[in-house]
Amino acid sequence: MSMNSKAPQVLEFHKILQMLSEKASSAAGKDMCLKLLPSGKPEVIETMQQETADALARLLKNSAVSFSGCLDIKDCLAALKIERSLNAGELLRIAKLLENTNRIKAYGRSKETMEQPDTLSPYFDSLEPLTELAKELNRCIISEDEISDEASSTLKHIRRQIRLTGDKIHSDLTHMVNNKYKNVLQDNVITMRDGRYCIPVKAEYKSSVPGMVHDQSASASTWFIEPAAIVELNNKLRELVGQEQAEIERILMELSASCGAHLQELTTDSRTLTRLDFIFAKGFLALEQNATKPLYNEEGIISLRKARHPLLPKDTVVPTDIRIGRDFKMLIITGPNTGGKTVTLKTVGLLSLMGQAGLHIPTLDRSELSVFQEIYADIGDEQSIEQSLSTFSSHMKKIVEILKKADQSSLCLFDELGAGTDPTEGAALAIAILDELRKRQATTVATTHYSELKVYALRKKGVENASCEFDIETLSPTYRLLIGVPGKSNAFAISKKLGLKDYIIENAKKQIDKTDESLEDVLSKLEDERVTLENVRSEIDREKAELSRLKEEYETRSKKLADSRDKLLRASREEAEDILREAKETADEAILAFQKSGNIQDMEKMRDKLRQSLSRLRQGNADAIAVPKDTEDKKKLKAADLKPGTDVKIISMNLEGRVISPPDQKGKLFVQCGIMKIEATLPDIELIETKETQKLRREAGAHYGLSKASTISPELNLIGKTTDEALYELEKYLDDAYLSHLSSVRIVHGKGTGALRNTVWKQLKRLKYVSAFRLAEYGEGDAGVTIVTFK
Repeated sequence: MSMNSKAPQVLEFHKILQMLSEKASSAAGKDMCLKLLPSGKPEVIETMQQETADALARLLKNSAVSFSGCLDIKDCLAALKIERSLNAGELLRIAKLLENTNRIKAYGRSKETMEQPDTLSPYFDSLEPLTELAKELNRCIISEDEISDEASSTLKHIRRQIRLTGDKIHSDLTHMVNNKYKNVLQDNVITMRDGRYCIPVKAEYKSSVPGMVHDQSASASTWFIEPAAIVELNNKLRELVGQEQAEIERILMELSASCGAHLQELTTDSRTLTRLDFIFAKGFLALEQNATKPLYNEEGIISLRKARHPLLPKDTVVPTDIRIGRDFKMLIITGPNTGGKTVTLKTVGLLSLMGQAGLHIPTLDRSELSVFQEIYADIGDEQSIEQSLSTFSSHMKKIVEILKKADQSSLCLFDELGAGTDPTEGAALAIAILDELRKRQATTVATTHYSELKVYALRKKGVENASCEFDIETLSPTYRLLIGVPGKSNAFAISKKLGLKDYIIENAKKQIDKTDESLEDVLSKLEDERVTLENVRSEIDREKAELSRLKEEYETRSKKLADSRDKLLRASREEAEDILREAKETADEAILAFQKSGNIQDMEKMRDKLRQSLSRLRQGNADAIAVPKDTEDKKKLKAADLKPGTDVKIISMNLEGRVISPPDQKGKLFVQCGIMKIEATLPDIELIETKETQKLRREAGAHYGLSKASTISPELNLIGKTTDEALYELEKYLDDAYLSHLSSVRIVHGKGTGALRNTVWKQLKRLKYVSAFRLAEYGEGDAGVTIVTFK
């Protein structure tokens, strides 16, 4: 957005940008921060704000990320574009960038963001680490001044020859220095001149050493001579050094070509890393300022909750609530000096600039800002000596410029509007200026000392008074903004508090106009009523908080009670099931013993034992399944309770029968009542124990085993039956088979999915009279049959 440059300067937006740049790690990222401008496009603002929010979320969930190693490679990319060979230092910068690209990409691939991508995910996905290229660059280049021997086999061979030749030269020269020319040398050392090895010879003996003279000392007492014996070796060494340099240049050219082949990826990596550095700088700043993402509208509505001026110290700034635009478009703030009027004005403007630049604002969440196309600010004294402009003239010049362009999409901020001239004329001008902006529907905030503007705000629709609270007792401002309450000068009260004589204050009061005095009285009454209302509101808030606490405590206790009740019911039902299972096992043992023994005395002992056991079971069962009447009067049947063969009663028809099919998903089942097959529903069913069942239990005697033994089959076929039907038949069959003294039986369940076989095996594991069971072997039925052996 092409916003005027004066407002950001007056509101000190550049200081925010400086704070932002300090959070960036790379030079390019810092530069991007300093060039940040507010936008006037809602979609652009939303995108920038969401990027900041996502960066902040990643910083809170994961560790901090640094972009300090992301070096600027723009010059390298420009050179590659024109196919120029890069030097070792430039190639190392590219390698460093790729290493950081790999690190940053790994940071972006956290588990949370992989499952739920955010606005930063496309940036991380677009990064190309080019791992192989980075490895090759680091393999070939050790430092800006050194290429590795491993860069190529040719370079390795040349350097080996250089070392051997150098060693040969040193060996020959050492022999000459220590033996042949020992007495003609100035020092017994080997030196180098113009890249060639020499020995220092005394001037008077220079003819004694045949060879090439390369230099002499400043005093001419020493000549540096290359002995003729090593000239050839020196020539060879010079040639090898030239070959080394040529090979290095070839290697650098080859590496540059490899980088050039990935010019597009390198360009994208460089730009993306800079952009991410900039975005995470916004996240770091939001984290430091405890800032939040504002909600945006285009209706000129501003609603800031506990807003803090970002340039003031966090431990001293007083948060304040600011709202404008919903019920009124113009806010006139009055009150004493140093009360916080200008800070409030700057807070509105600066937070609007920050928000439209994509920065979070230091307020509570759910704060609102509007998208303004232009922000104008006339704040501070900018009188110009060169232009012979007074304070009033300087302000008026800026106001004239604002009035030329301000419209309904503008935010206008005025500090001490109409000040610097005659109060009567200044107030009249201020009212006229505000009235013009009101007609244009521009969102306006102005501070003033003029009482006339307070009256103007009271009379005009869409204009609201506000003031900065002042504590008379401590003679200090509280910095709280009170919207709807015009400010008081408090001059008389402050003067009295400071010790001014009462008669002087009374004399001063006589000097003011009756209308002004009346207005001050009204304002005093309004202030007293406001304080009273705030006290009442605080009391209501405390009572609401207490009610909320009590409600939460009640809900917590109710939940604990419900959980305890459910736990007791579950434990009771489980105990009842255990008791009933024990009763069945006792009955089975009694029947078996009756069949094995015909002794009457033994039977009497067994009957007494059973009577005692049943008495205990009845008592235990009654205690186990009893439930409080206020919890449930009657146990509700479940679908699992009704298996084929269960004796039931159809309540609505008063008919007794036997279940022939388990309930379906809708709770419907079929009951055989005599010759009738009746469809019933789960709520209409009641479990019973028929007379036939009771009679069978009483008459289960010696003839039971004999009659069953003659009819029981050594095999049970369950193929084609449902799980519930199979369980019912299996349990009945195994009881009969065991009582008939069969040693083993075959259960045919088929192969299929294995579900029926698993159900059979689970039931077999629970039966105490089953000794063992196994799958049939080949020829016995294979995996479709289980062989059961009784104890």
